Amino acid sequence: SPRHLSLETARELGRRAKDRAAKVALTVDADDATLENIVETLRPDLLQLHGTETIARVRDIKAKFALPVMKVIAVETSADLAALPGHADVADRILFDARAPKGATRPGGLGAVFDWHVLEKLDLQLPFMVSGGLSADNVAEAVHVTRAGGVDVSSGVESAPGVKDPEMIRNFIRAARATEELMVR
Repeated sequence: SPRHLSLETARELGRRAKDRAAKVALTVDADDATLENIVETLRPDLLQLHGTETIARVRDIKAKFALPVMKVIAVETSADLAALPGHADVADRILFDARAPKGATRPGGLGAVFDWHVLEKLDLQLPFMVSGGLSADNVAEAVHVTRAGGVDVSSGVESAPGVKDPEMIRNFIRAARATEELMVR
């Protein structure tokens, strides 16, 4: 992935974040040894599991590492929500992301959008977020349709794969905050 960080880079970014931001370690089907290295080096606040982790694997990771876990559910159609009840029983939050197209080399960060209406009538007692192709231009609609409590953006604030653009980040934050203000009213 163009967004892959070495443990050393993650450690340095974690130091810079201090207590100003929560540290989330995004992994894809990581084994216990990899997770141990990440937890020891970064000391994340949350583990984001973006692979094909089973419900049992999510439960085991949460128990072994004693950290909150966010499980990513890849969505294309409402059928993709079948595993949601089991994951919601063991995860601390859910992130709905666009299902990667066949042949993709990674499960996310591809700029793909899914049909947010799949989540429109979702009755989930667990905090959830949406991701997938979000940008300053569409974050308001995504939040309005899904009523998600948060959003996750990556490619939507990049000038090139893996290269974050400060102005795009500022515009995205402005658009997301404006959405929050509209929902509070």
